[in-house]
Amino acid sequence: MKKLMIMGAGIYQVPLIRKAREMGIYTIAVSIPGNYPGFAVADEVCHINTVDYEAVLKVAREKQIDGIVTAGTDVAVITIGKVCDELGLKGLSFEAARIASDKMLMKERYEAGGVRSARFRRVGLEEDPRQAVRELAYPLIFKAVDSSGSRGITRVNDPSGIPGAVEAVKATTRKDYYIVEEFLEGEEFGAQAFVYDGKLQFVLPHGDYVFMGDTGVPVGHFAPYELSPQAAADVYDQTERAIRAMKLDNCAINADFIMKDGKTYVLEIGGRSGATCLAELVSIYYGYDYYEKIIQAALGESPRFPQDQAVPNASRLLMSDRDGVIRSIANHNGPDENIYEIMFDYTVGDPVKKFHVGPNRIGHVITRGTTLQEATDALQRAMDRIEIIVE
Repeated sequence: MKKLMIMGAGIYQVPLIRKAREMGIYTIAVSIPGNYPGFAVADEVCHINTVDYEAVLKVAREKQIDGIVTAGTDVAVITIGKVCDELGLKGLSFEAARIASDKMLMKERYEAGGVRSARFRRVGLEEDPRQAVRELAYPLIFKAVDSSGSRGITRVNDPSGIPGAVEAVKATTRKDYYIVEEFLEGEEFGAQAFVYDGKLQFVLPHGDYVFMGDTGVPVGHFAPYELSPQAAADVYDQTERAIRAMKLDNCAINADFIMKDGKTYVLEIGGRSGATCLAELVSIYYGYDYYEKIIQAALGESPRFPQDQAVPNASRLLMSDRDGVIRSIANHNGPDENIYEIMFDYTVGDPVKKFHVGPNRIGHVITRGTTLQEATDALQRAMDRIEIIVE
């Protein structure tokens, strides 16, 4: 029986663990101790911090794993690269993982590789940020370079917002520097993609539903995302350039873009599949189980990625507008062929947090249709029939 090490045991790794077990693969979930749902699903649990790549590597050797992978989080990507390099496993390299895990390295590679992106500056934690960004135009985005899920990212409209943005970075980062870049005014969207054996297998642009807090946080997605043939070709070209600049290979891709004046600007690219129902978006759209493809790739089984169908679909997170305890959950949805999945992460009596970043979710709703309008209408109906009371 093949052994697959899955980094993380949170809600976005659970489908990966379940699918691997369905495929007859022995699963080893790696995570710090906590109330993580993946622990109950995996065959084996290792309580190790996923960023401690030396400790993970030691266990991976001992267990003689056949592959290592994650979904929905950037945190463990650098560890995956280290283990893949040291054990000769199929997956992104340690060098590529380092670039994908550090927004500063990423931006430097984009600049060198001719990738269209926003102007930026590297700023040391002890450096005067006002001086460092004096050549950039407001609004600005302050970013921790080693975070994911919109943590440590703040939009600053004028100099008065700088102190708060720096504090948000310091509360998140493990580095002694961060990045500040110009905020691009345009339409934000994303894409899921996969690169295997040096070839870009597909690029699937998707629209984003965004919650506006300190910065925009995706709370759902939809596909297809309508683009002109010229714009679609530009998305593909910029994705390919960015992947090549970052030396990414043998991994899923989660890309964030801005469309400005008809041109695609790359915000950032991660070497893993997206969170917020994005793996499900790919599965529905193309008609295959994307988690299965991710697992096959990690095991070196040369998966195919057919693109002979395109099923419109949409998704939204369920979330709370306050910290508190769930007092009731009522789902009034009946049978509906357009509802793909309704999931609740918590139950009555569980404490939940006010939504701020992606992990603050309470659950999700995913719908599909023969047209995008049908899928989005079904999503709105389904959301309207769910009532969650938090006090």
